[in-house]
Amino acid sequence: MTLSTNTRTYVDTVTYRPGAVILYPGKSDMLYRVSTGLVRVHTMDDDGNGLTLRYVKPGEYFGEEALAGVNRAYFAEAVTDSSIDVINPALMSAEDNLVVTTHLVRTLERAYESIFRLVGKRLRARIAGELLELKDTALATQLDSGETMIYATHDELAAAVGSVRETVTKVVGELSREGVISAGYGKITLKNEEALSVIAAA
Repeated sequence: MTLSTNTRTYVDTVTYRPGAVILYPGKSDMLYRVSTGLVRVHTMDDDGNGLTLRYVKPGEYFGEEALAGVNRAYFAEAVTDSSIDVINPALMSAEDNLVVTTHLVRTLERAYESIFRLVGKRLRARIAGELLELKDTALATQLDSGETMIYATHDELAAAVGSVRETVTKVVGELSREGVISAGYGKITLKNEEALSVIAAA
């Protein structure tokens, strides 16, 4: 489901390089939709530690605070080369609002799942679940072997699962020795997705 066909009358498309900050905390007046690429929505604690709140994939929205006129409390950063549609909420039709509302419901469901992973599961399961989540993003590529390789550092995984790099590195090493994944610098290959799913569900 996408916005109505007259979208181009009020949408500007902006491209961003990997690592570019799209949004900072503060006033919110526009809605954003990922056209291509991948965006990471994240925040920082008082000690400067990053925490990934969610990834936004093509066809999904961020900056929803603009719909209610409230301030934004997070950063949005391009993870890969990304094209972002900038939407003026004041010009959205009733049909457009329904599309965005449906998206918000799905986003909330995913947020509940993420909270459950963070609070109710061990780090090993959280890492397995995050790798499976990243499998369907622009960070993943299909190898000739049929396996999926994900471009992600241990720091990025730590930010996504609410841990620190040293502990994540230890768990990644365990999963590698078990043959579930193989890890190199900045990349992780999923060797046994079925086993990974079992670990994520534990």
